[in-house]
Amino acid sequence: MKSSTIRTFISVHTWVGLAAGFCLFIAFYAGAVTIFHEELLTWETASSRARPAESPARAQALIDAVLKAHPQAKESFYLRLPSQHVPDLSLDWDEEGKGGAEIEHHFRLNAAGQLEDVKPYSQLVDFIYRLHYSAGFPPSWGIYVLGAICVLYGLALASGVIIYAPLFLKDLFALRIGKNIKRMWQDAHNAIGILSLPFHLMYAWSSAVLTLGVILLAPFQYMVFDGKLLNLVGADISAAATPAASGVAAATLPAAELLAAIQAAAPGMEVETMVFHQHGDANAQLQAYGKIHQETVASQAAVVLNARNGEVLRVMTPERYSAGTRFLRSLQALHFGNFGHAAVQWTYFILGMAGAFLFYSGNLLWVEARRKRQQQAQPRSGRLMAQATLGVCLGSVAGISAMFVLSKLAPGELPLWERRGYYAVFFACVAWAFARPPARAAHELLTLCAVLTAAIPLAQWQRSGSSPLQSLLLGDGVIVGVAAVAIVFAALYWKMARAVLQRGRHGDPHSVWSLQTPGAVVAGRRQEAA
Repeated sequence: MKSSTIRTFISVHTWVGLAAGFCLFIAFYAGAVTIFHEELLTWETASSRARPAESPARAQALIDAVLKAHPQAKESFYLRLPSQHVPDLSLDWDEEGKGGAEIEHHFRLNAAGQLEDVKPYSQLVDFIYRLHYSAGFPPSWGIYVLGAICVLYGLALASGVIIYAPLFLKDLFALRIGKNIKRMWQDAHNAIGILSLPFHLMYAWSSAVLTLGVILLAPFQYMVFDGKLLNLVGADISAAATPAASGVAAATLPAAELLAAIQAAAPGMEVETMVFHQHGDANAQLQAYGKIHQETVASQAAVVLNARNGEVLRVMTPERYSAGTRFLRSLQALHFGNFGHAAVQWTYFILGMAGAFLFYSGNLLWVEARRKRQQQAQPRSGRLMAQATLGVCLGSVAGISAMFVLSKLAPGELPLWERRGYYAVFFACVAWAFARPPARAAHELLTLCAVLTAAIPLAQWQRSGSSPLQSLLLGDGVIVGVAAVAIVFAALYWKMARAVLQRGRHGDPHSVWSLQTPGAVVAGRRQEAA
């Protein structure tokens, strides 16, 4: 391949990577954490311990109590059945408030059987998940921004493969540690990128499909299929269309009978959510969703019933998937790691963190590539890129760790503290990065990340009164796992902070990471000459 062509691909890889890297770092770091979404739902509760699951026998009593207090909820509501990690039986209903704003209701029955509209104790995991698919932008449009960035991400991957394919075997396991910092970072960047390439290709593709799928269908919907495409693929996207009310009152079957009908239609299905539409109407419909464990990547199952008489309208299990449904559900399972249990979860966690490092190191390599080696004053572009990388990447790390701490120690309404705490820490880190020299900011922000991350198990200990060691003896794997990961990452951030400070004081003075003054550099040269 011509050298000019190689240079073009290097330019594409570099600039596309820089443009997408900031958002993708947040998406990968937050995504790695949310791989353990269900387990962290237990950790974010007040006690951080798993509780016995509530009996689903009270499901009908809960439905009756909600519809008596709020008859308008019959149009559509969600019944959440108890599970290992979310042991409470609850009913969710979104009411349209003034100005079109939605008011979320989460109903439960207390021990005395009285209806309560409770606010979520914490929304730590849900907020981190929103960071994963929106990178911190408002979710209503942030998801599309990240989808477009994932298209650029795929372009960066393709150009990177073209550039480094000739050196694939030669430099695959090369990690030359020494005084040449750029070469060491380049080796680490290339090795991680090549070894995790299938993972990144899957993520670039699946992210674009899951976020931009409907938009990508729009030209075909109106220009090729005359507005009928969504009707053709709708059955692959959703279990059933929402029915309209008939206006004829009719009794809806009790929840217990509907559950029995679901089990008969899909034996072995673990029902998680029951979605009722037009309850008490002749067109009443139930859509039930859950997991069914079979030897397939996708495990999601759905059963659609006529809620008035229990007639089975549709069954969606892996062996009954259409080609389109199998593609979409398998892609979702691959994206979220919803298969293979703990082994896959930990593999995805490591690959996700490695992916975050890939984008962080890519920005640092750009800074190093533009370094002037014969002068201490470095280009402004390199300094600004270094500061932006530190602020955004380390700000998101510190913000997520701060959320874990606040979810245990903050007073009052935790979801508000968690949300505002993340953005306060994030923007404070960005401002600090631009206010300080890069080397100072890197040391201070990495130290902040280490302190906040190390505080996570201490905050849990303070809130629950149970230390990680006591939890280990009691067999509380979630508490022990979170504490162990936090300690490992805190030690890593601390070590990185020390390394940055050491390099600033004693490393190459011709760098944005140098802390050496011009006088000290000149004196050092004179001493070397003598």
